[in-house]
Amino acid sequence: MNIKEKKFIAEVWNFYQTHGRHDLPWRKTTNPYRILVSEMMLQQTQVERVLPKYKAFIQRFSTVQKLSEASLGEVLVAWQGLGYNRRAKMLHSCAQMVVSSYNGVFPETYEGLKELPGIGPYTAGAVMAFAYNKPIPVIETNIRTVFIHHFFQDKTDVIDAEIVRYIVLTMDQENPREWYWALMDYGSYIKREFGNPNSKSKHYTKQSKFTGSDRQIRGAILRELATNIKATRARMLKRLSAFEDIRVDVQMEKLEKEGMIIKIKQTYHLP
Repeated sequence: MNIKEKKFIAEVWNFYQTHGRHDLPWRKTTNPYRILVSEMMLQQTQVERVLPKYKAFIQRFSTVQKLSEASLGEVLVAWQGLGYNRRAKMLHSCAQMVVSSYNGVFPETYEGLKELPGIGPYTAGAVMAFAYNKPIPVIETNIRTVFIHHFFQDKTDVIDAEIVRYIVLTMDQENPREWYWALMDYGSYIKREFGNPNSKSKHYTKQSKFTGSDRQIRGAILRELATNIKATRARMLKRLSAFEDIRVDVQMEKLEKEGMIIKIKQTYHLP
């Protein structure tokens, strides 16, 4: 490790000690279930929006067993306000598999975690680091931000494999949990102060516009059913009159096929 890398490590730790978000509730637990809930909620969603939803969700579904026993409809109601409702469905499916296949105990290996529904490489690595304090290479938007800002300022099309090399090199082997917290907090600061260096990443894709999108229609359908329990097609079209009827019909059909909503006679419901 050279002087630049040592200086980088000291800078990250110094920032974290002074400005770190030490009071986040998911940083006060090593429970893999609660950490998984936080990670699923935080995907493409700001911390400020997640905080109240996380607290309410954990109060409602305090254990993986309680989540597995709930209906998907109950979970979707609790999820409202976070968006990306597929995450709620995946989390629910994950809880059911942990209970049915693992007796309610989460796998303690990276590969084992990746076998669960909705858990990809990042989420599996995050649970390994934050629940089990294992030095697994983890990369997400804020971590990527830090390393591009410090080591790839004059480069474009940076691939994650190049960044992972620095992640491994600078890893705190004894305390990866807190090291990743420090990186994430520092990355959030860099974005606010210097813009988003992730545009230099080869893997960077700009988030699609929400207003007028199919995602907005899907969210509105689920929000209507979460609020009013059931609705006919006519009511749904009236409530979503800002969109063409055909677009609403298409998304309702897709949601039904995905198991996100159900149709009983002439009315739609959450499952």
